[in-house]
Amino acid sequence: MKLDELQRGGTPENYIKGNLDWDNQATSSATELSTSGILYQRKWCVHHLLIPSSQDSIIVINVKSQPGPPPGGPPPDYSKELETELRDDLFRGYSELQRPTERVHINVSLSILTINDMSIKDQTLSLTGYLSIAWLDERLSWDTDSSYSSIKFLFSTETYVWRPSLLIDNAVHGISVISDVNTPMRIQDKGLITWSPADIYTVSCVSDIMYYPLDIQTCYLSLTSWAYTNNEISLDFDEGERVDLTAFIPNGEWELLATEGAVSGSRSKGDNSFSNVKFSIQLRRRPLFHVLNTLFPVALMAVLSAMVFKLPVESGEKIGFALTVLLAYAVYLTLISDNIPSTSVSVCYLSIYLSLILCYGTLSVLCTILVINFHSRPEGQDITPWTRRITTAIIMPLACWKGSCSTSSCCKKKVRPNDTKTIHVLSVSKIKVNVPDPVPEYDLASQDSLEEQLTWYTISKILDAAFFNIFMWIIVCTSIIFFSILAGEYANV
Repeated sequence: MKLDELQRGGTPENYIKGNLDWDNQATSSATELSTSGILYQRKWCVHHLLIPSSQDSIIVINVKSQPGPPPGGPPPDYSKELETELRDDLFRGYSELQRPTERVHINVSLSILTINDMSIKDQTLSLTGYLSIAWLDERLSWDTDSSYSSIKFLFSTETYVWRPSLLIDNAVHGISVISDVNTPMRIQDKGLITWSPADIYTVSCVSDIMYYPLDIQTCYLSLTSWAYTNNEISLDFDEGERVDLTAFIPNGEWELLATEGAVSGSRSKGDNSFSNVKFSIQLRRRPLFHVLNTLFPVALMAVLSAMVFKLPVESGEKIGFALTVLLAYAVYLTLISDNIPSTSVSVCYLSIYLSLILCYGTLSVLCTILVINFHSRPEGQDITPWTRRITTAIIMPLACWKGSCSTSSCCKKKVRPNDTKTIHVLSVSKIKVNVPDPVPEYDLASQDSLEEQLTWYTISKILDAAFFNIFMWIIVCTSIIFFSILAGEYANV
């Protein structure tokens, strides 16, 4: 410092505080000269002290001392000035581009605040949360300096402190290095730095639609080091809880089943490998909404496909009713297809069920046309023998039609003799014996007489009853199998 820049007048203490001459050889301690000429240690760093004398000259004092409190005294209390001095001391010569060590170990954990959306159509998961990233930088430690023992931590930002270059490699809306200059870093006295950048993370999630709408989805949030290879940065999970749900707010559509730190490994790209960790998030769809708005209406419409055969032909609404049910199922199938991804990796059971019911509805329309055709034929038109035979031998038993049981051998009852018992009869004159009428023997000609009684009108009625029984049994069995599969998968988790 030039002599003409020194202040005139005042005590030597004032000159030292305001006119210190710093050089490149400054140490990590400072010394102040009091008015009585006693040297004691301070918290800033000087190497030379320039003290003006009474004449126009200066006295240069070389000071070399170790930091610490005044001898025999307690450490200074916390103050803003003391923290500022510590900050200046730590960041003097610090480079935010230089790694703390040759290989930095990074501990990460994930805190989930809420699940925003899980779209199986777009195969994306959106969640709000923050990552807790911690690493050790011994350049920013002061636990061995008792002068700053009253300061336990400092705050800084990524502008002044080195941070690892990390990114979420399965992000959907743009991939970029995690950066947030507004989120402070907490620096502890031992050099441990903790950084918790928060964001809305939208990641890709391969959806399993097999059990939709009672499906269970497992998604991953993948965190990978960028630019720094596995030899320079090592990612690992935090020793505590890997996924924190303390502040989690439940979602109305999805239930959070389980979370865990799934994988800790590396990703290879060319000759380099990059450290990687994955967080697993398992979700299950809440069933009430879809049971009331999807499964229950579908089951009811399935029954309507069979009820068309209970509608009389004379009403003139059989074809219209059957086509309405068929179109309603086609609309439902379209709505379901709009909500599930267009993928062939897995097939949705609900789509299979709707397709089967759609096939049943198509067949019911064809069967209804057949019934109307038989019903509209004139009574004088001859009925072919094979039509009569099929009607009496096959269709009438399926329809449980009156008189059809006599034509089937399964209806013949086998008569077995009753157990005999010895009865002591005292007087025969007062005993009345009711002799049952003899059981009529099965007449083989009855089948021929039944065939001769058939008319086109009767055949149409028999077909209606048979088709109703067949379709109702098929629809009920298909529905039971479908709902059992969904309920079993939902209950197993």
